[in-house]
Amino acid sequence: MLSAVYKSKKKADTYLYVEKRDDFSKVPEPLMATFGQPSFVMLINLAKREKLGVADLEKVQQELTEKGFYLQLPPKQESLLDEFRKQNGVSQ
Repeated sequence: MLSAVYKSKKKADTYLYVEKRDDFSKVPEPLMATFGQPSFVMLINLAKREKLGVADLEKVQQELTEKGFYLQLPPKQESLLDEFRKQNGVSQ
């Protein structure tokens, strides 16, 4: 299963996987507007991979099959202020 991977120029650490290079026909227009101009990163054979960096390989394959695309968002970052407060016993 080949997939083309693109990164967003508008949203940091946001990637879009599509079935064919430069084919965004299955990606909803509002998503493309938010994502911005896609910047090609690589072609990847998902069938030969055991894992992906941040994304769940099975979920990527499933969504590509069902929807024709997969949107990888950056992992949620913990609030450093909240973490500091917890460590110091300060309630919010």
